This record gives sequence, structure tokens and C-alpha cells, in this order.
Amino acid sequence: MTYNSSLLRLLDERGYIHQLTDAEGLDALAAKQVVPGYIGFDATAPSLHIGSLVQIMMLRRLQQTGHKPVVVMGGGTTRIGDPTGRDESRKMLTDEAIEANIASIRTIFAKLLKFGDGPTDAVMVNNHDWLGKLGYIELLQEVGTHFTVNRMLTFDSVKLRLEREQPMTFLEFNYMILQGYDFRHLSKTMGVRLQMGGSDQWGNIVNGLELGRRMDGTELFGLTTPLLTTADGGKMGKTAAGAVWLNEEQLPAYDFWQYWRNVDDRDVGKFLRLFTDVPLDEIARLESLQGSEINAAKIVLANEVTSLCRSPEAAKAAEATASATFAGGGVGQELPVLALPADGIGLIDALVGIGFAASRGEAKRLIAGGGARIDGEAVSDEALHIPGGAEVRISAGKKKHGVLRP
Repeated sequence: MTYNSSLLRLLDERGYIHQLTDAEGLDALAAKQVVPGYIGFDATAPSLHIGSLVQIMMLRRLQQTGHKPVVVMGGGTTRIGDPTGRDESRKMLTDEAIEANIASIRTIFAKLLKFGDGPTDAVMVNNHDWLGKLGYIELLQEVGTHFTVNRMLTFDSVKLRLEREQPMTFLEFNYMILQGYDFRHLSKTMGVRLQMGGSDQWGNIVNGLELGRRMDGTELFGLTTPLLTTADGGKMGKTAAGAVWLNEEQLPAYDFWQYWRNVDDRDVGKFLRLFTDVPLDEIARLESLQGSEINAAKIVLANEVTSLCRSPEAAKAAEATASATFAGGGVGQELPVLALPADGIGLIDALVGIGFAASRGEAKRLIAGGGARIDGEAVSDEALHIPGGAEVRISAGKKKHGVLRP
């Protein structure tokens, strides 16, 4: 459909919309008033990874079109654990660990959203502030009566776990009730009318807007994004080396930049639309580049995302390091470094120690396949000993480079 509101037009043009509970109703509301909208994030680690970045960018789009982003940190729901897409219960965290995680995660939002007291300024709230005050009997009486076990069993987060014969605790079974209560509470106390999230959250979002309608008669809206995968079918935010974290403390800026620089050619246009503010006409030009020219578009992507999530200076430093490493044969300052003992180190130990191989066996296979390089030269001898005393560049394939430094 053709949208009248700048919010839905922007979300549609950049590829964020998968499902909408009432497209016409939300479009009309967003065209005439400021719409506070929220997304929830549990605090299970000190950083979110790039699988959450599309959600953060949706909050940024909300603010860019004159609406109010509400970031809900799951200080309460983290204590339970979202069962969606999981086969086992989450590890329980202490209150201190959850608070520390929230403080760390806040730093990424501060880079992408403008916080303050204005009508469209972002705010961050912690759902433990209201969930932690709920009495159990009160929750059962006021909220529990609006949920049926029959329907809860049909939601993917529950059904798929049971189909795989994996146990689900009663604690986890309550997660969808508390998430639904979040929406109702935010509607009553902050005037929030919209909840957004990934497509796997559709059932939980619908639960919340139905709860608000039944308890308060409020018209609420839900919007989900498509399941985000890479062109080769992989899950966004995961690599062979692990999660691509948004925070610098969990992943150096150079590695973050390199992730975007090395994306599949087919993903460049989609990622530019979702994760950058580059104008659409320029994105159309960049994604139309052919052959080796597409690498220029990937550098734009890497620089733009790194500038947003880290800083423009970090993006420039990462690009300079990549240029020195790949083009000039140098050893840039942002590459991973492994201390080189005075008496040297074996090639296999160096590949494992710097993180280019998860095991000695994997290192041997890398060498046998011709993927190991020392100062740009392929090395086929797995027994090679690298002498100490001088800085050495070590590589695994064409994309992983590091430094052995005395």
C-alpha cells in the first residue's frame, strides 16, 4: 500500500516492514501526531550484537521521522529468559551483572539516538522497575485471566521447543505474559502506541496489544521486521569466529569494520538501506556496481556502519589499517596482535594463539590448504618455527591478518 506518514514510508522504502497489525490505522496516527514506539532488549551480555542492530536502527528511523523512541531494557525479563528460538534455559544472572550489562549496552544507544526530555527525544527505561513490584496473586488476577494456555501453546517460542522435546520451565512459560504486560504498562504510563521487533516476536507483540485493548480499551499497534539472514543463508550477527558485538570492549573496531567490508556482494544494497543513512539514490548507484567495483560500495558500507556504531575516527583508522595491510603490505595499528616470544613460536601455535584457528587440527588443515601466510608468502610446512626478535605479519586466507610482535 501507499503510506501517507513519513514513518511508514521510510520503513517501507528501506526494507524494515514484515508484518503490521493495522497498517492503515498506524499510518493515519503517525501522519497526525507524535507516536511513541518501543523495542525491548534483554541484558544477557555486556553488549548487543549486530543481530540487534536492525531493531536499533528502527528506533533511529522512528526519531528521524519525528516520533519518540522508547528503549526498554529487560532488567526484569532478563531474570526469566526469552525462550524464543532456544532449546535450553538461559543462565541466571545476578542483579549486579544485569545492571552492569545495561550500563554497558546503553553506550551503543547513546551513539544512535538523541536522548533528552523533548517530545521526540529518546528515553531508556528498565522493566524491572514495574515488573519487580508486581505481586504474584495480583499478576494472576489482573493479567493471567487474559491469557489462555491453549493459545500460548500455539506460539512458536513454545511449540517449537516442545516439538523438539526440549524442556521448558514454568519460569520461561511466563515470559510472554510479562512482555505483554510491558506493552500495556508503557501504554498507560507513557502513551506508547507501537511495539516493534523481529518477526520471531510477532506472537508476543500481538499478546501485548490485545492485553492493552482488553484491560484499557486502548488501540495499540505492532510491527515486525523480516527475518534477517545473509545472502548465503547464514544468521545475521554470527560468524565462524563468534558474535559480531556492537561494543568496542567486546570486538575491536577493526574487526567490526572488516565484517562489513567482507559481506557478500548480494547483501551490500540491503545492508546499506537497513544500517546506514546513505540516501536511497546513492545506494541504488552503489549496489549496481559490477565486478571488483563493488568493493568500493563495501568500503562505504563498512565506513558508514562503523562511524555510526563506533565513531568516524574509528572508521578512518580501520580503513587505513586495511589499506596498509592489503594494498601496501604494511601492518596497520588495528590488527590483532600476538606477543612473539624471544625464542620464537611454531606456526600452528601462532595461528591458534592469534585466533585464526580454533584448534591445532584446524590450523593444520589451514596450512595444508594453502591458507597460511607469513609476511604475505604462503607457508606449507606445518612444522615451521617463526623466530623471535622481529615483527611478523601472519595471515589466514585473504581476509584475516594479524601481527606477531616481540
